[in-house]
Amino acid sequence: MSRKTYSLSAAAIVAIAGLSFSSANGAEAFAQATVDEAAVSVETVGKESDDPNAEPFEIVPSDNQVEREIEFISNPVTQALREDLEAETESAFVTDAASLTELVGLVEPGELSDQMQCLAGTVYFESRGEPLAGQLAVAQVVINRSEDARWPASYCGVVYQRAQFSFVKNGRMPRIRTSSQAWQRAKAIAQIAHEGLWESEAGEAVYFHASYVRPRWSYRKERTAKIDTHIFYR
Repeated sequence: MSRKTYSLSAAAIVAIAGLSFSSANGAEAFAQATVDEAAVSVETVGKESDDPNAEPFEIVPSDNQVEREIEFISNPVTQALREDLEAETESAFVTDAASLTELVGLVEPGELSDQMQCLAGTVYFESRGEPLAGQLAVAQVVINRSEDARWPASYCGVVYQRAQFSFVKNGRMPRIRTSSQAWQRAKAIAQIAHEGLWESEAGEAVYFHASYVRPRWSYRKERTAKIDTHIFYR
């Protein structure tokens, strides 16, 4: 009875690992193909296949070889997509800003989705006369509420919730002067807050009010910040 061992050579494995793939799906296909090929690396026990009386052979994993192959492909080498590289480069550039003012000047928001329109609209109507830190804090309150089970799970759901924001009239947002600098800043602030590019002084705040009023609910809340004419609470 003869014994034969079939295995991939180290050179073949290195050659396969050096291939570049254009998408994550390609990487997954490579990983599956390597697993299939690793399965070939086994010992076969039986008679030569050219023997007409050969008994059916049994597949027995070679010592540590299959385990070694699977360990090799558990972290497949993939080529980063160019879009990802560009996004990383842009993010690193933007977050290198020395101040929030500088960061607002660097951000160039494109066309807004409905959700981002709601977020930017809230910044515009609630705080366009505030300093940038105050505008960012208002955006942060909307984001914090959307992540809290006590409020709707979307920016628009938070903004249009009944009796929450005074600028909303009959379930509608007033007309925005889209050509104004205030709207351009509001859009930039909304993007900065949404992407977490700058930490807000408001922290985990989910409430705020103007400093010239003192609603009864404020006595029961924990104050997180006062920025110009707004006080923030959680």
